[in-house]
Amino acid sequence: MKIFLAREELIYSKTTVHKYMNTELKLKSVVMRKKPAYLKGTVHKVFPNLIKRSFTVEKPNKVWCTDFTYMSLSNGSKRYNCTILDLYDRSVMATLNGKEITSELAIRTLELALKSNKPSIEGLILHSDQGSQYTSKEFREFCSTNKIIQSMSKAGCPYNNAPMERYYNTFKNELIHLFHFRNDELLDRAVYDYSYSWYNHLRPHSFNQGLTPFEARYRV
Repeated sequence: MKIFLAREELIYSKTTVHKYMNTELKLKSVVMRKKPAYLKGTVHKVFPNLIKRSFTVEKPNKVWCTDFTYMSLSNGSKRYNCTILDLYDRSVMATLNGKEITSELAIRTLELALKSNKPSIEGLILHSDQGSQYTSKEFREFCSTNKIIQSMSKAGCPYNNAPMERYYNTFKNELIHLFHFRNDELLDRAVYDYSYSWYNHLRPHSFNQGLTPFEARYRV
């Protein structure tokens, strides 16, 4: 196992790491709840899968992927997050929370990604599942207007969007399952700080050979 500490590579066995995590740091694993069964909804228009599990991209802003996940406030009410990743370096391009999963939230997240990153969007592919938010007339028209090519996973097949599944697994293990959020303001702030500050700039990523997404993107 490789550990990247202050940009220095240290190599220890998994047994050694496990021992110190348990005995010295008193750390315990977070047990994930069983994921609810997938319920297929009604889609308006389905696009072909253009990336076909090819998750390695040679340049930034060529293939983005996106998805939704749910979160809970302390009172039990649900909130939803929409995030867009760049497959080039797994950077979070945009993230937004909302009270409902809607095409409006998907559009606002994509709009934020475009404004914040100002990519050369000619030929940009956006990969998602077949959720009604991404197949809706409003979302399709927004993509068409901005010359974005839509790509979609086969219904009920999360492996076709594995980078998003992995990101959300990390996101929940390192943030959502460890803290309680009393209100939307605290949740929003925590999600944005995690995504833009911690995940993009400070957290080493195995896909980037131990570099953060920011370092991999700009080769700092």
